[in-house]
Amino acid sequence: MEQDLEEAVELAEDHPRKTLSGKEYQKQLEKLQGELCTLQQWVKHTGQRIIIVFEGRDAAGKGGTIRALTERLSPRIVRVVALPAPSDRQKTQLYIQRYMEHFPAAGEVIVFDRSWYNRAGVETVMGFCTKEQQKTFLRLCPMFERQAIQNGITLVKYWLEVGNEEQKRRFEGRITDRLKQWKLSPMDLPSRERWYDYSRARDQMLDATDTEESPWYIVRSDDKKRARLNLISHLLSIIPYEKVPLPEVKLPKRSSKHAYDDEHTMADRRWIPEPF
Repeated sequence: MEQDLEEAVELAEDHPRKTLSGKEYQKQLEKLQGELCTLQQWVKHTGQRIIIVFEGRDAAGKGGTIRALTERLSPRIVRVVALPAPSDRQKTQLYIQRYMEHFPAAGEVIVFDRSWYNRAGVETVMGFCTKEQQKTFLRLCPMFERQAIQNGITLVKYWLEVGNEEQKRRFEGRITDRLKQWKLSPMDLPSRERWYDYSRARDQMLDATDTEESPWYIVRSDDKKRARLNLISHLLSIIPYEKVPLPEVKLPKRSSKHAYDDEHTMADRRWIPEPF
C-alpha cells in the first residue's frame, strides 16, 4: 500500500498537458481513498482531533474535492460542516462562536466547507462586515488558531485557486446546465464581477494568517481531477498516521432458531415499481 501511495503522489505532483483519463483518475483516487480509510482508523484508535479547512474562489472545486475526500469514510468520524448565513441571534455572538461548536472531539475529523475565513473573504468584499472588523479578525485569527493547535487539534488549511477563464467557464455551465443550476448562489455573480476585490482580500488574508504554526496550502484547481489527487496525497503526506491492527472478523451463520417463512410475509407489501 505504501508503494501505491508513492505512485499516486508521483502522479499528483506531475502536471502533463494531456488530460488525465477518467479511468486513470479513478484508479489513483481509489488508492488514495484506501489510505484515507487507514488514516480514519488511526484517528479513531488514537483519539486524534483534526480540522481541515477548505477555502477558495467561488467555483474553485471545493465541493467536488470534499466529496472525493470523504465519500469512502464514515460520517460518524469524518463530518463535513457547511454553515448557512448566521441567524440574527448568531450575529450577536462572538464571531468564532458558531464555528467552535462544531470543533472535533477525540477520534473525529471535521471538514469545513468554508469556515471562519468568511470574514476575510465574502464578508469583506460584499460589505457584510466593517473594515475594522476585518482588521480585528486578521489580527486575532492567528492567536485563536495557535491556541487550538496548542490544545491538541491538528489544523490543515487549503486554498483552492482557479484561474479567470476556468472560473468563467464553470459559471457559464451553472447558468445553462439544469443539473448544476443549484450551485449558482446569490454570491456567485457578484464574485465574478469583483474578481480583483476577491484577489485583494485573499492576499490580505494570506499575508496575515499564513503562519509557520498554521500554514495555508495552495491548490491549483483548474484541472479538478488533478486538484483532488494532489490535495488528498498532500494531506496524507503531512499527517503522521500509522496502520492500526484490526481484529479478525468472522461472519456468523444465520441461526435457524425461531425460523419462519419471512419471505412470504413480504410478498404483498408495497414494493416500488422496477422500470430499470
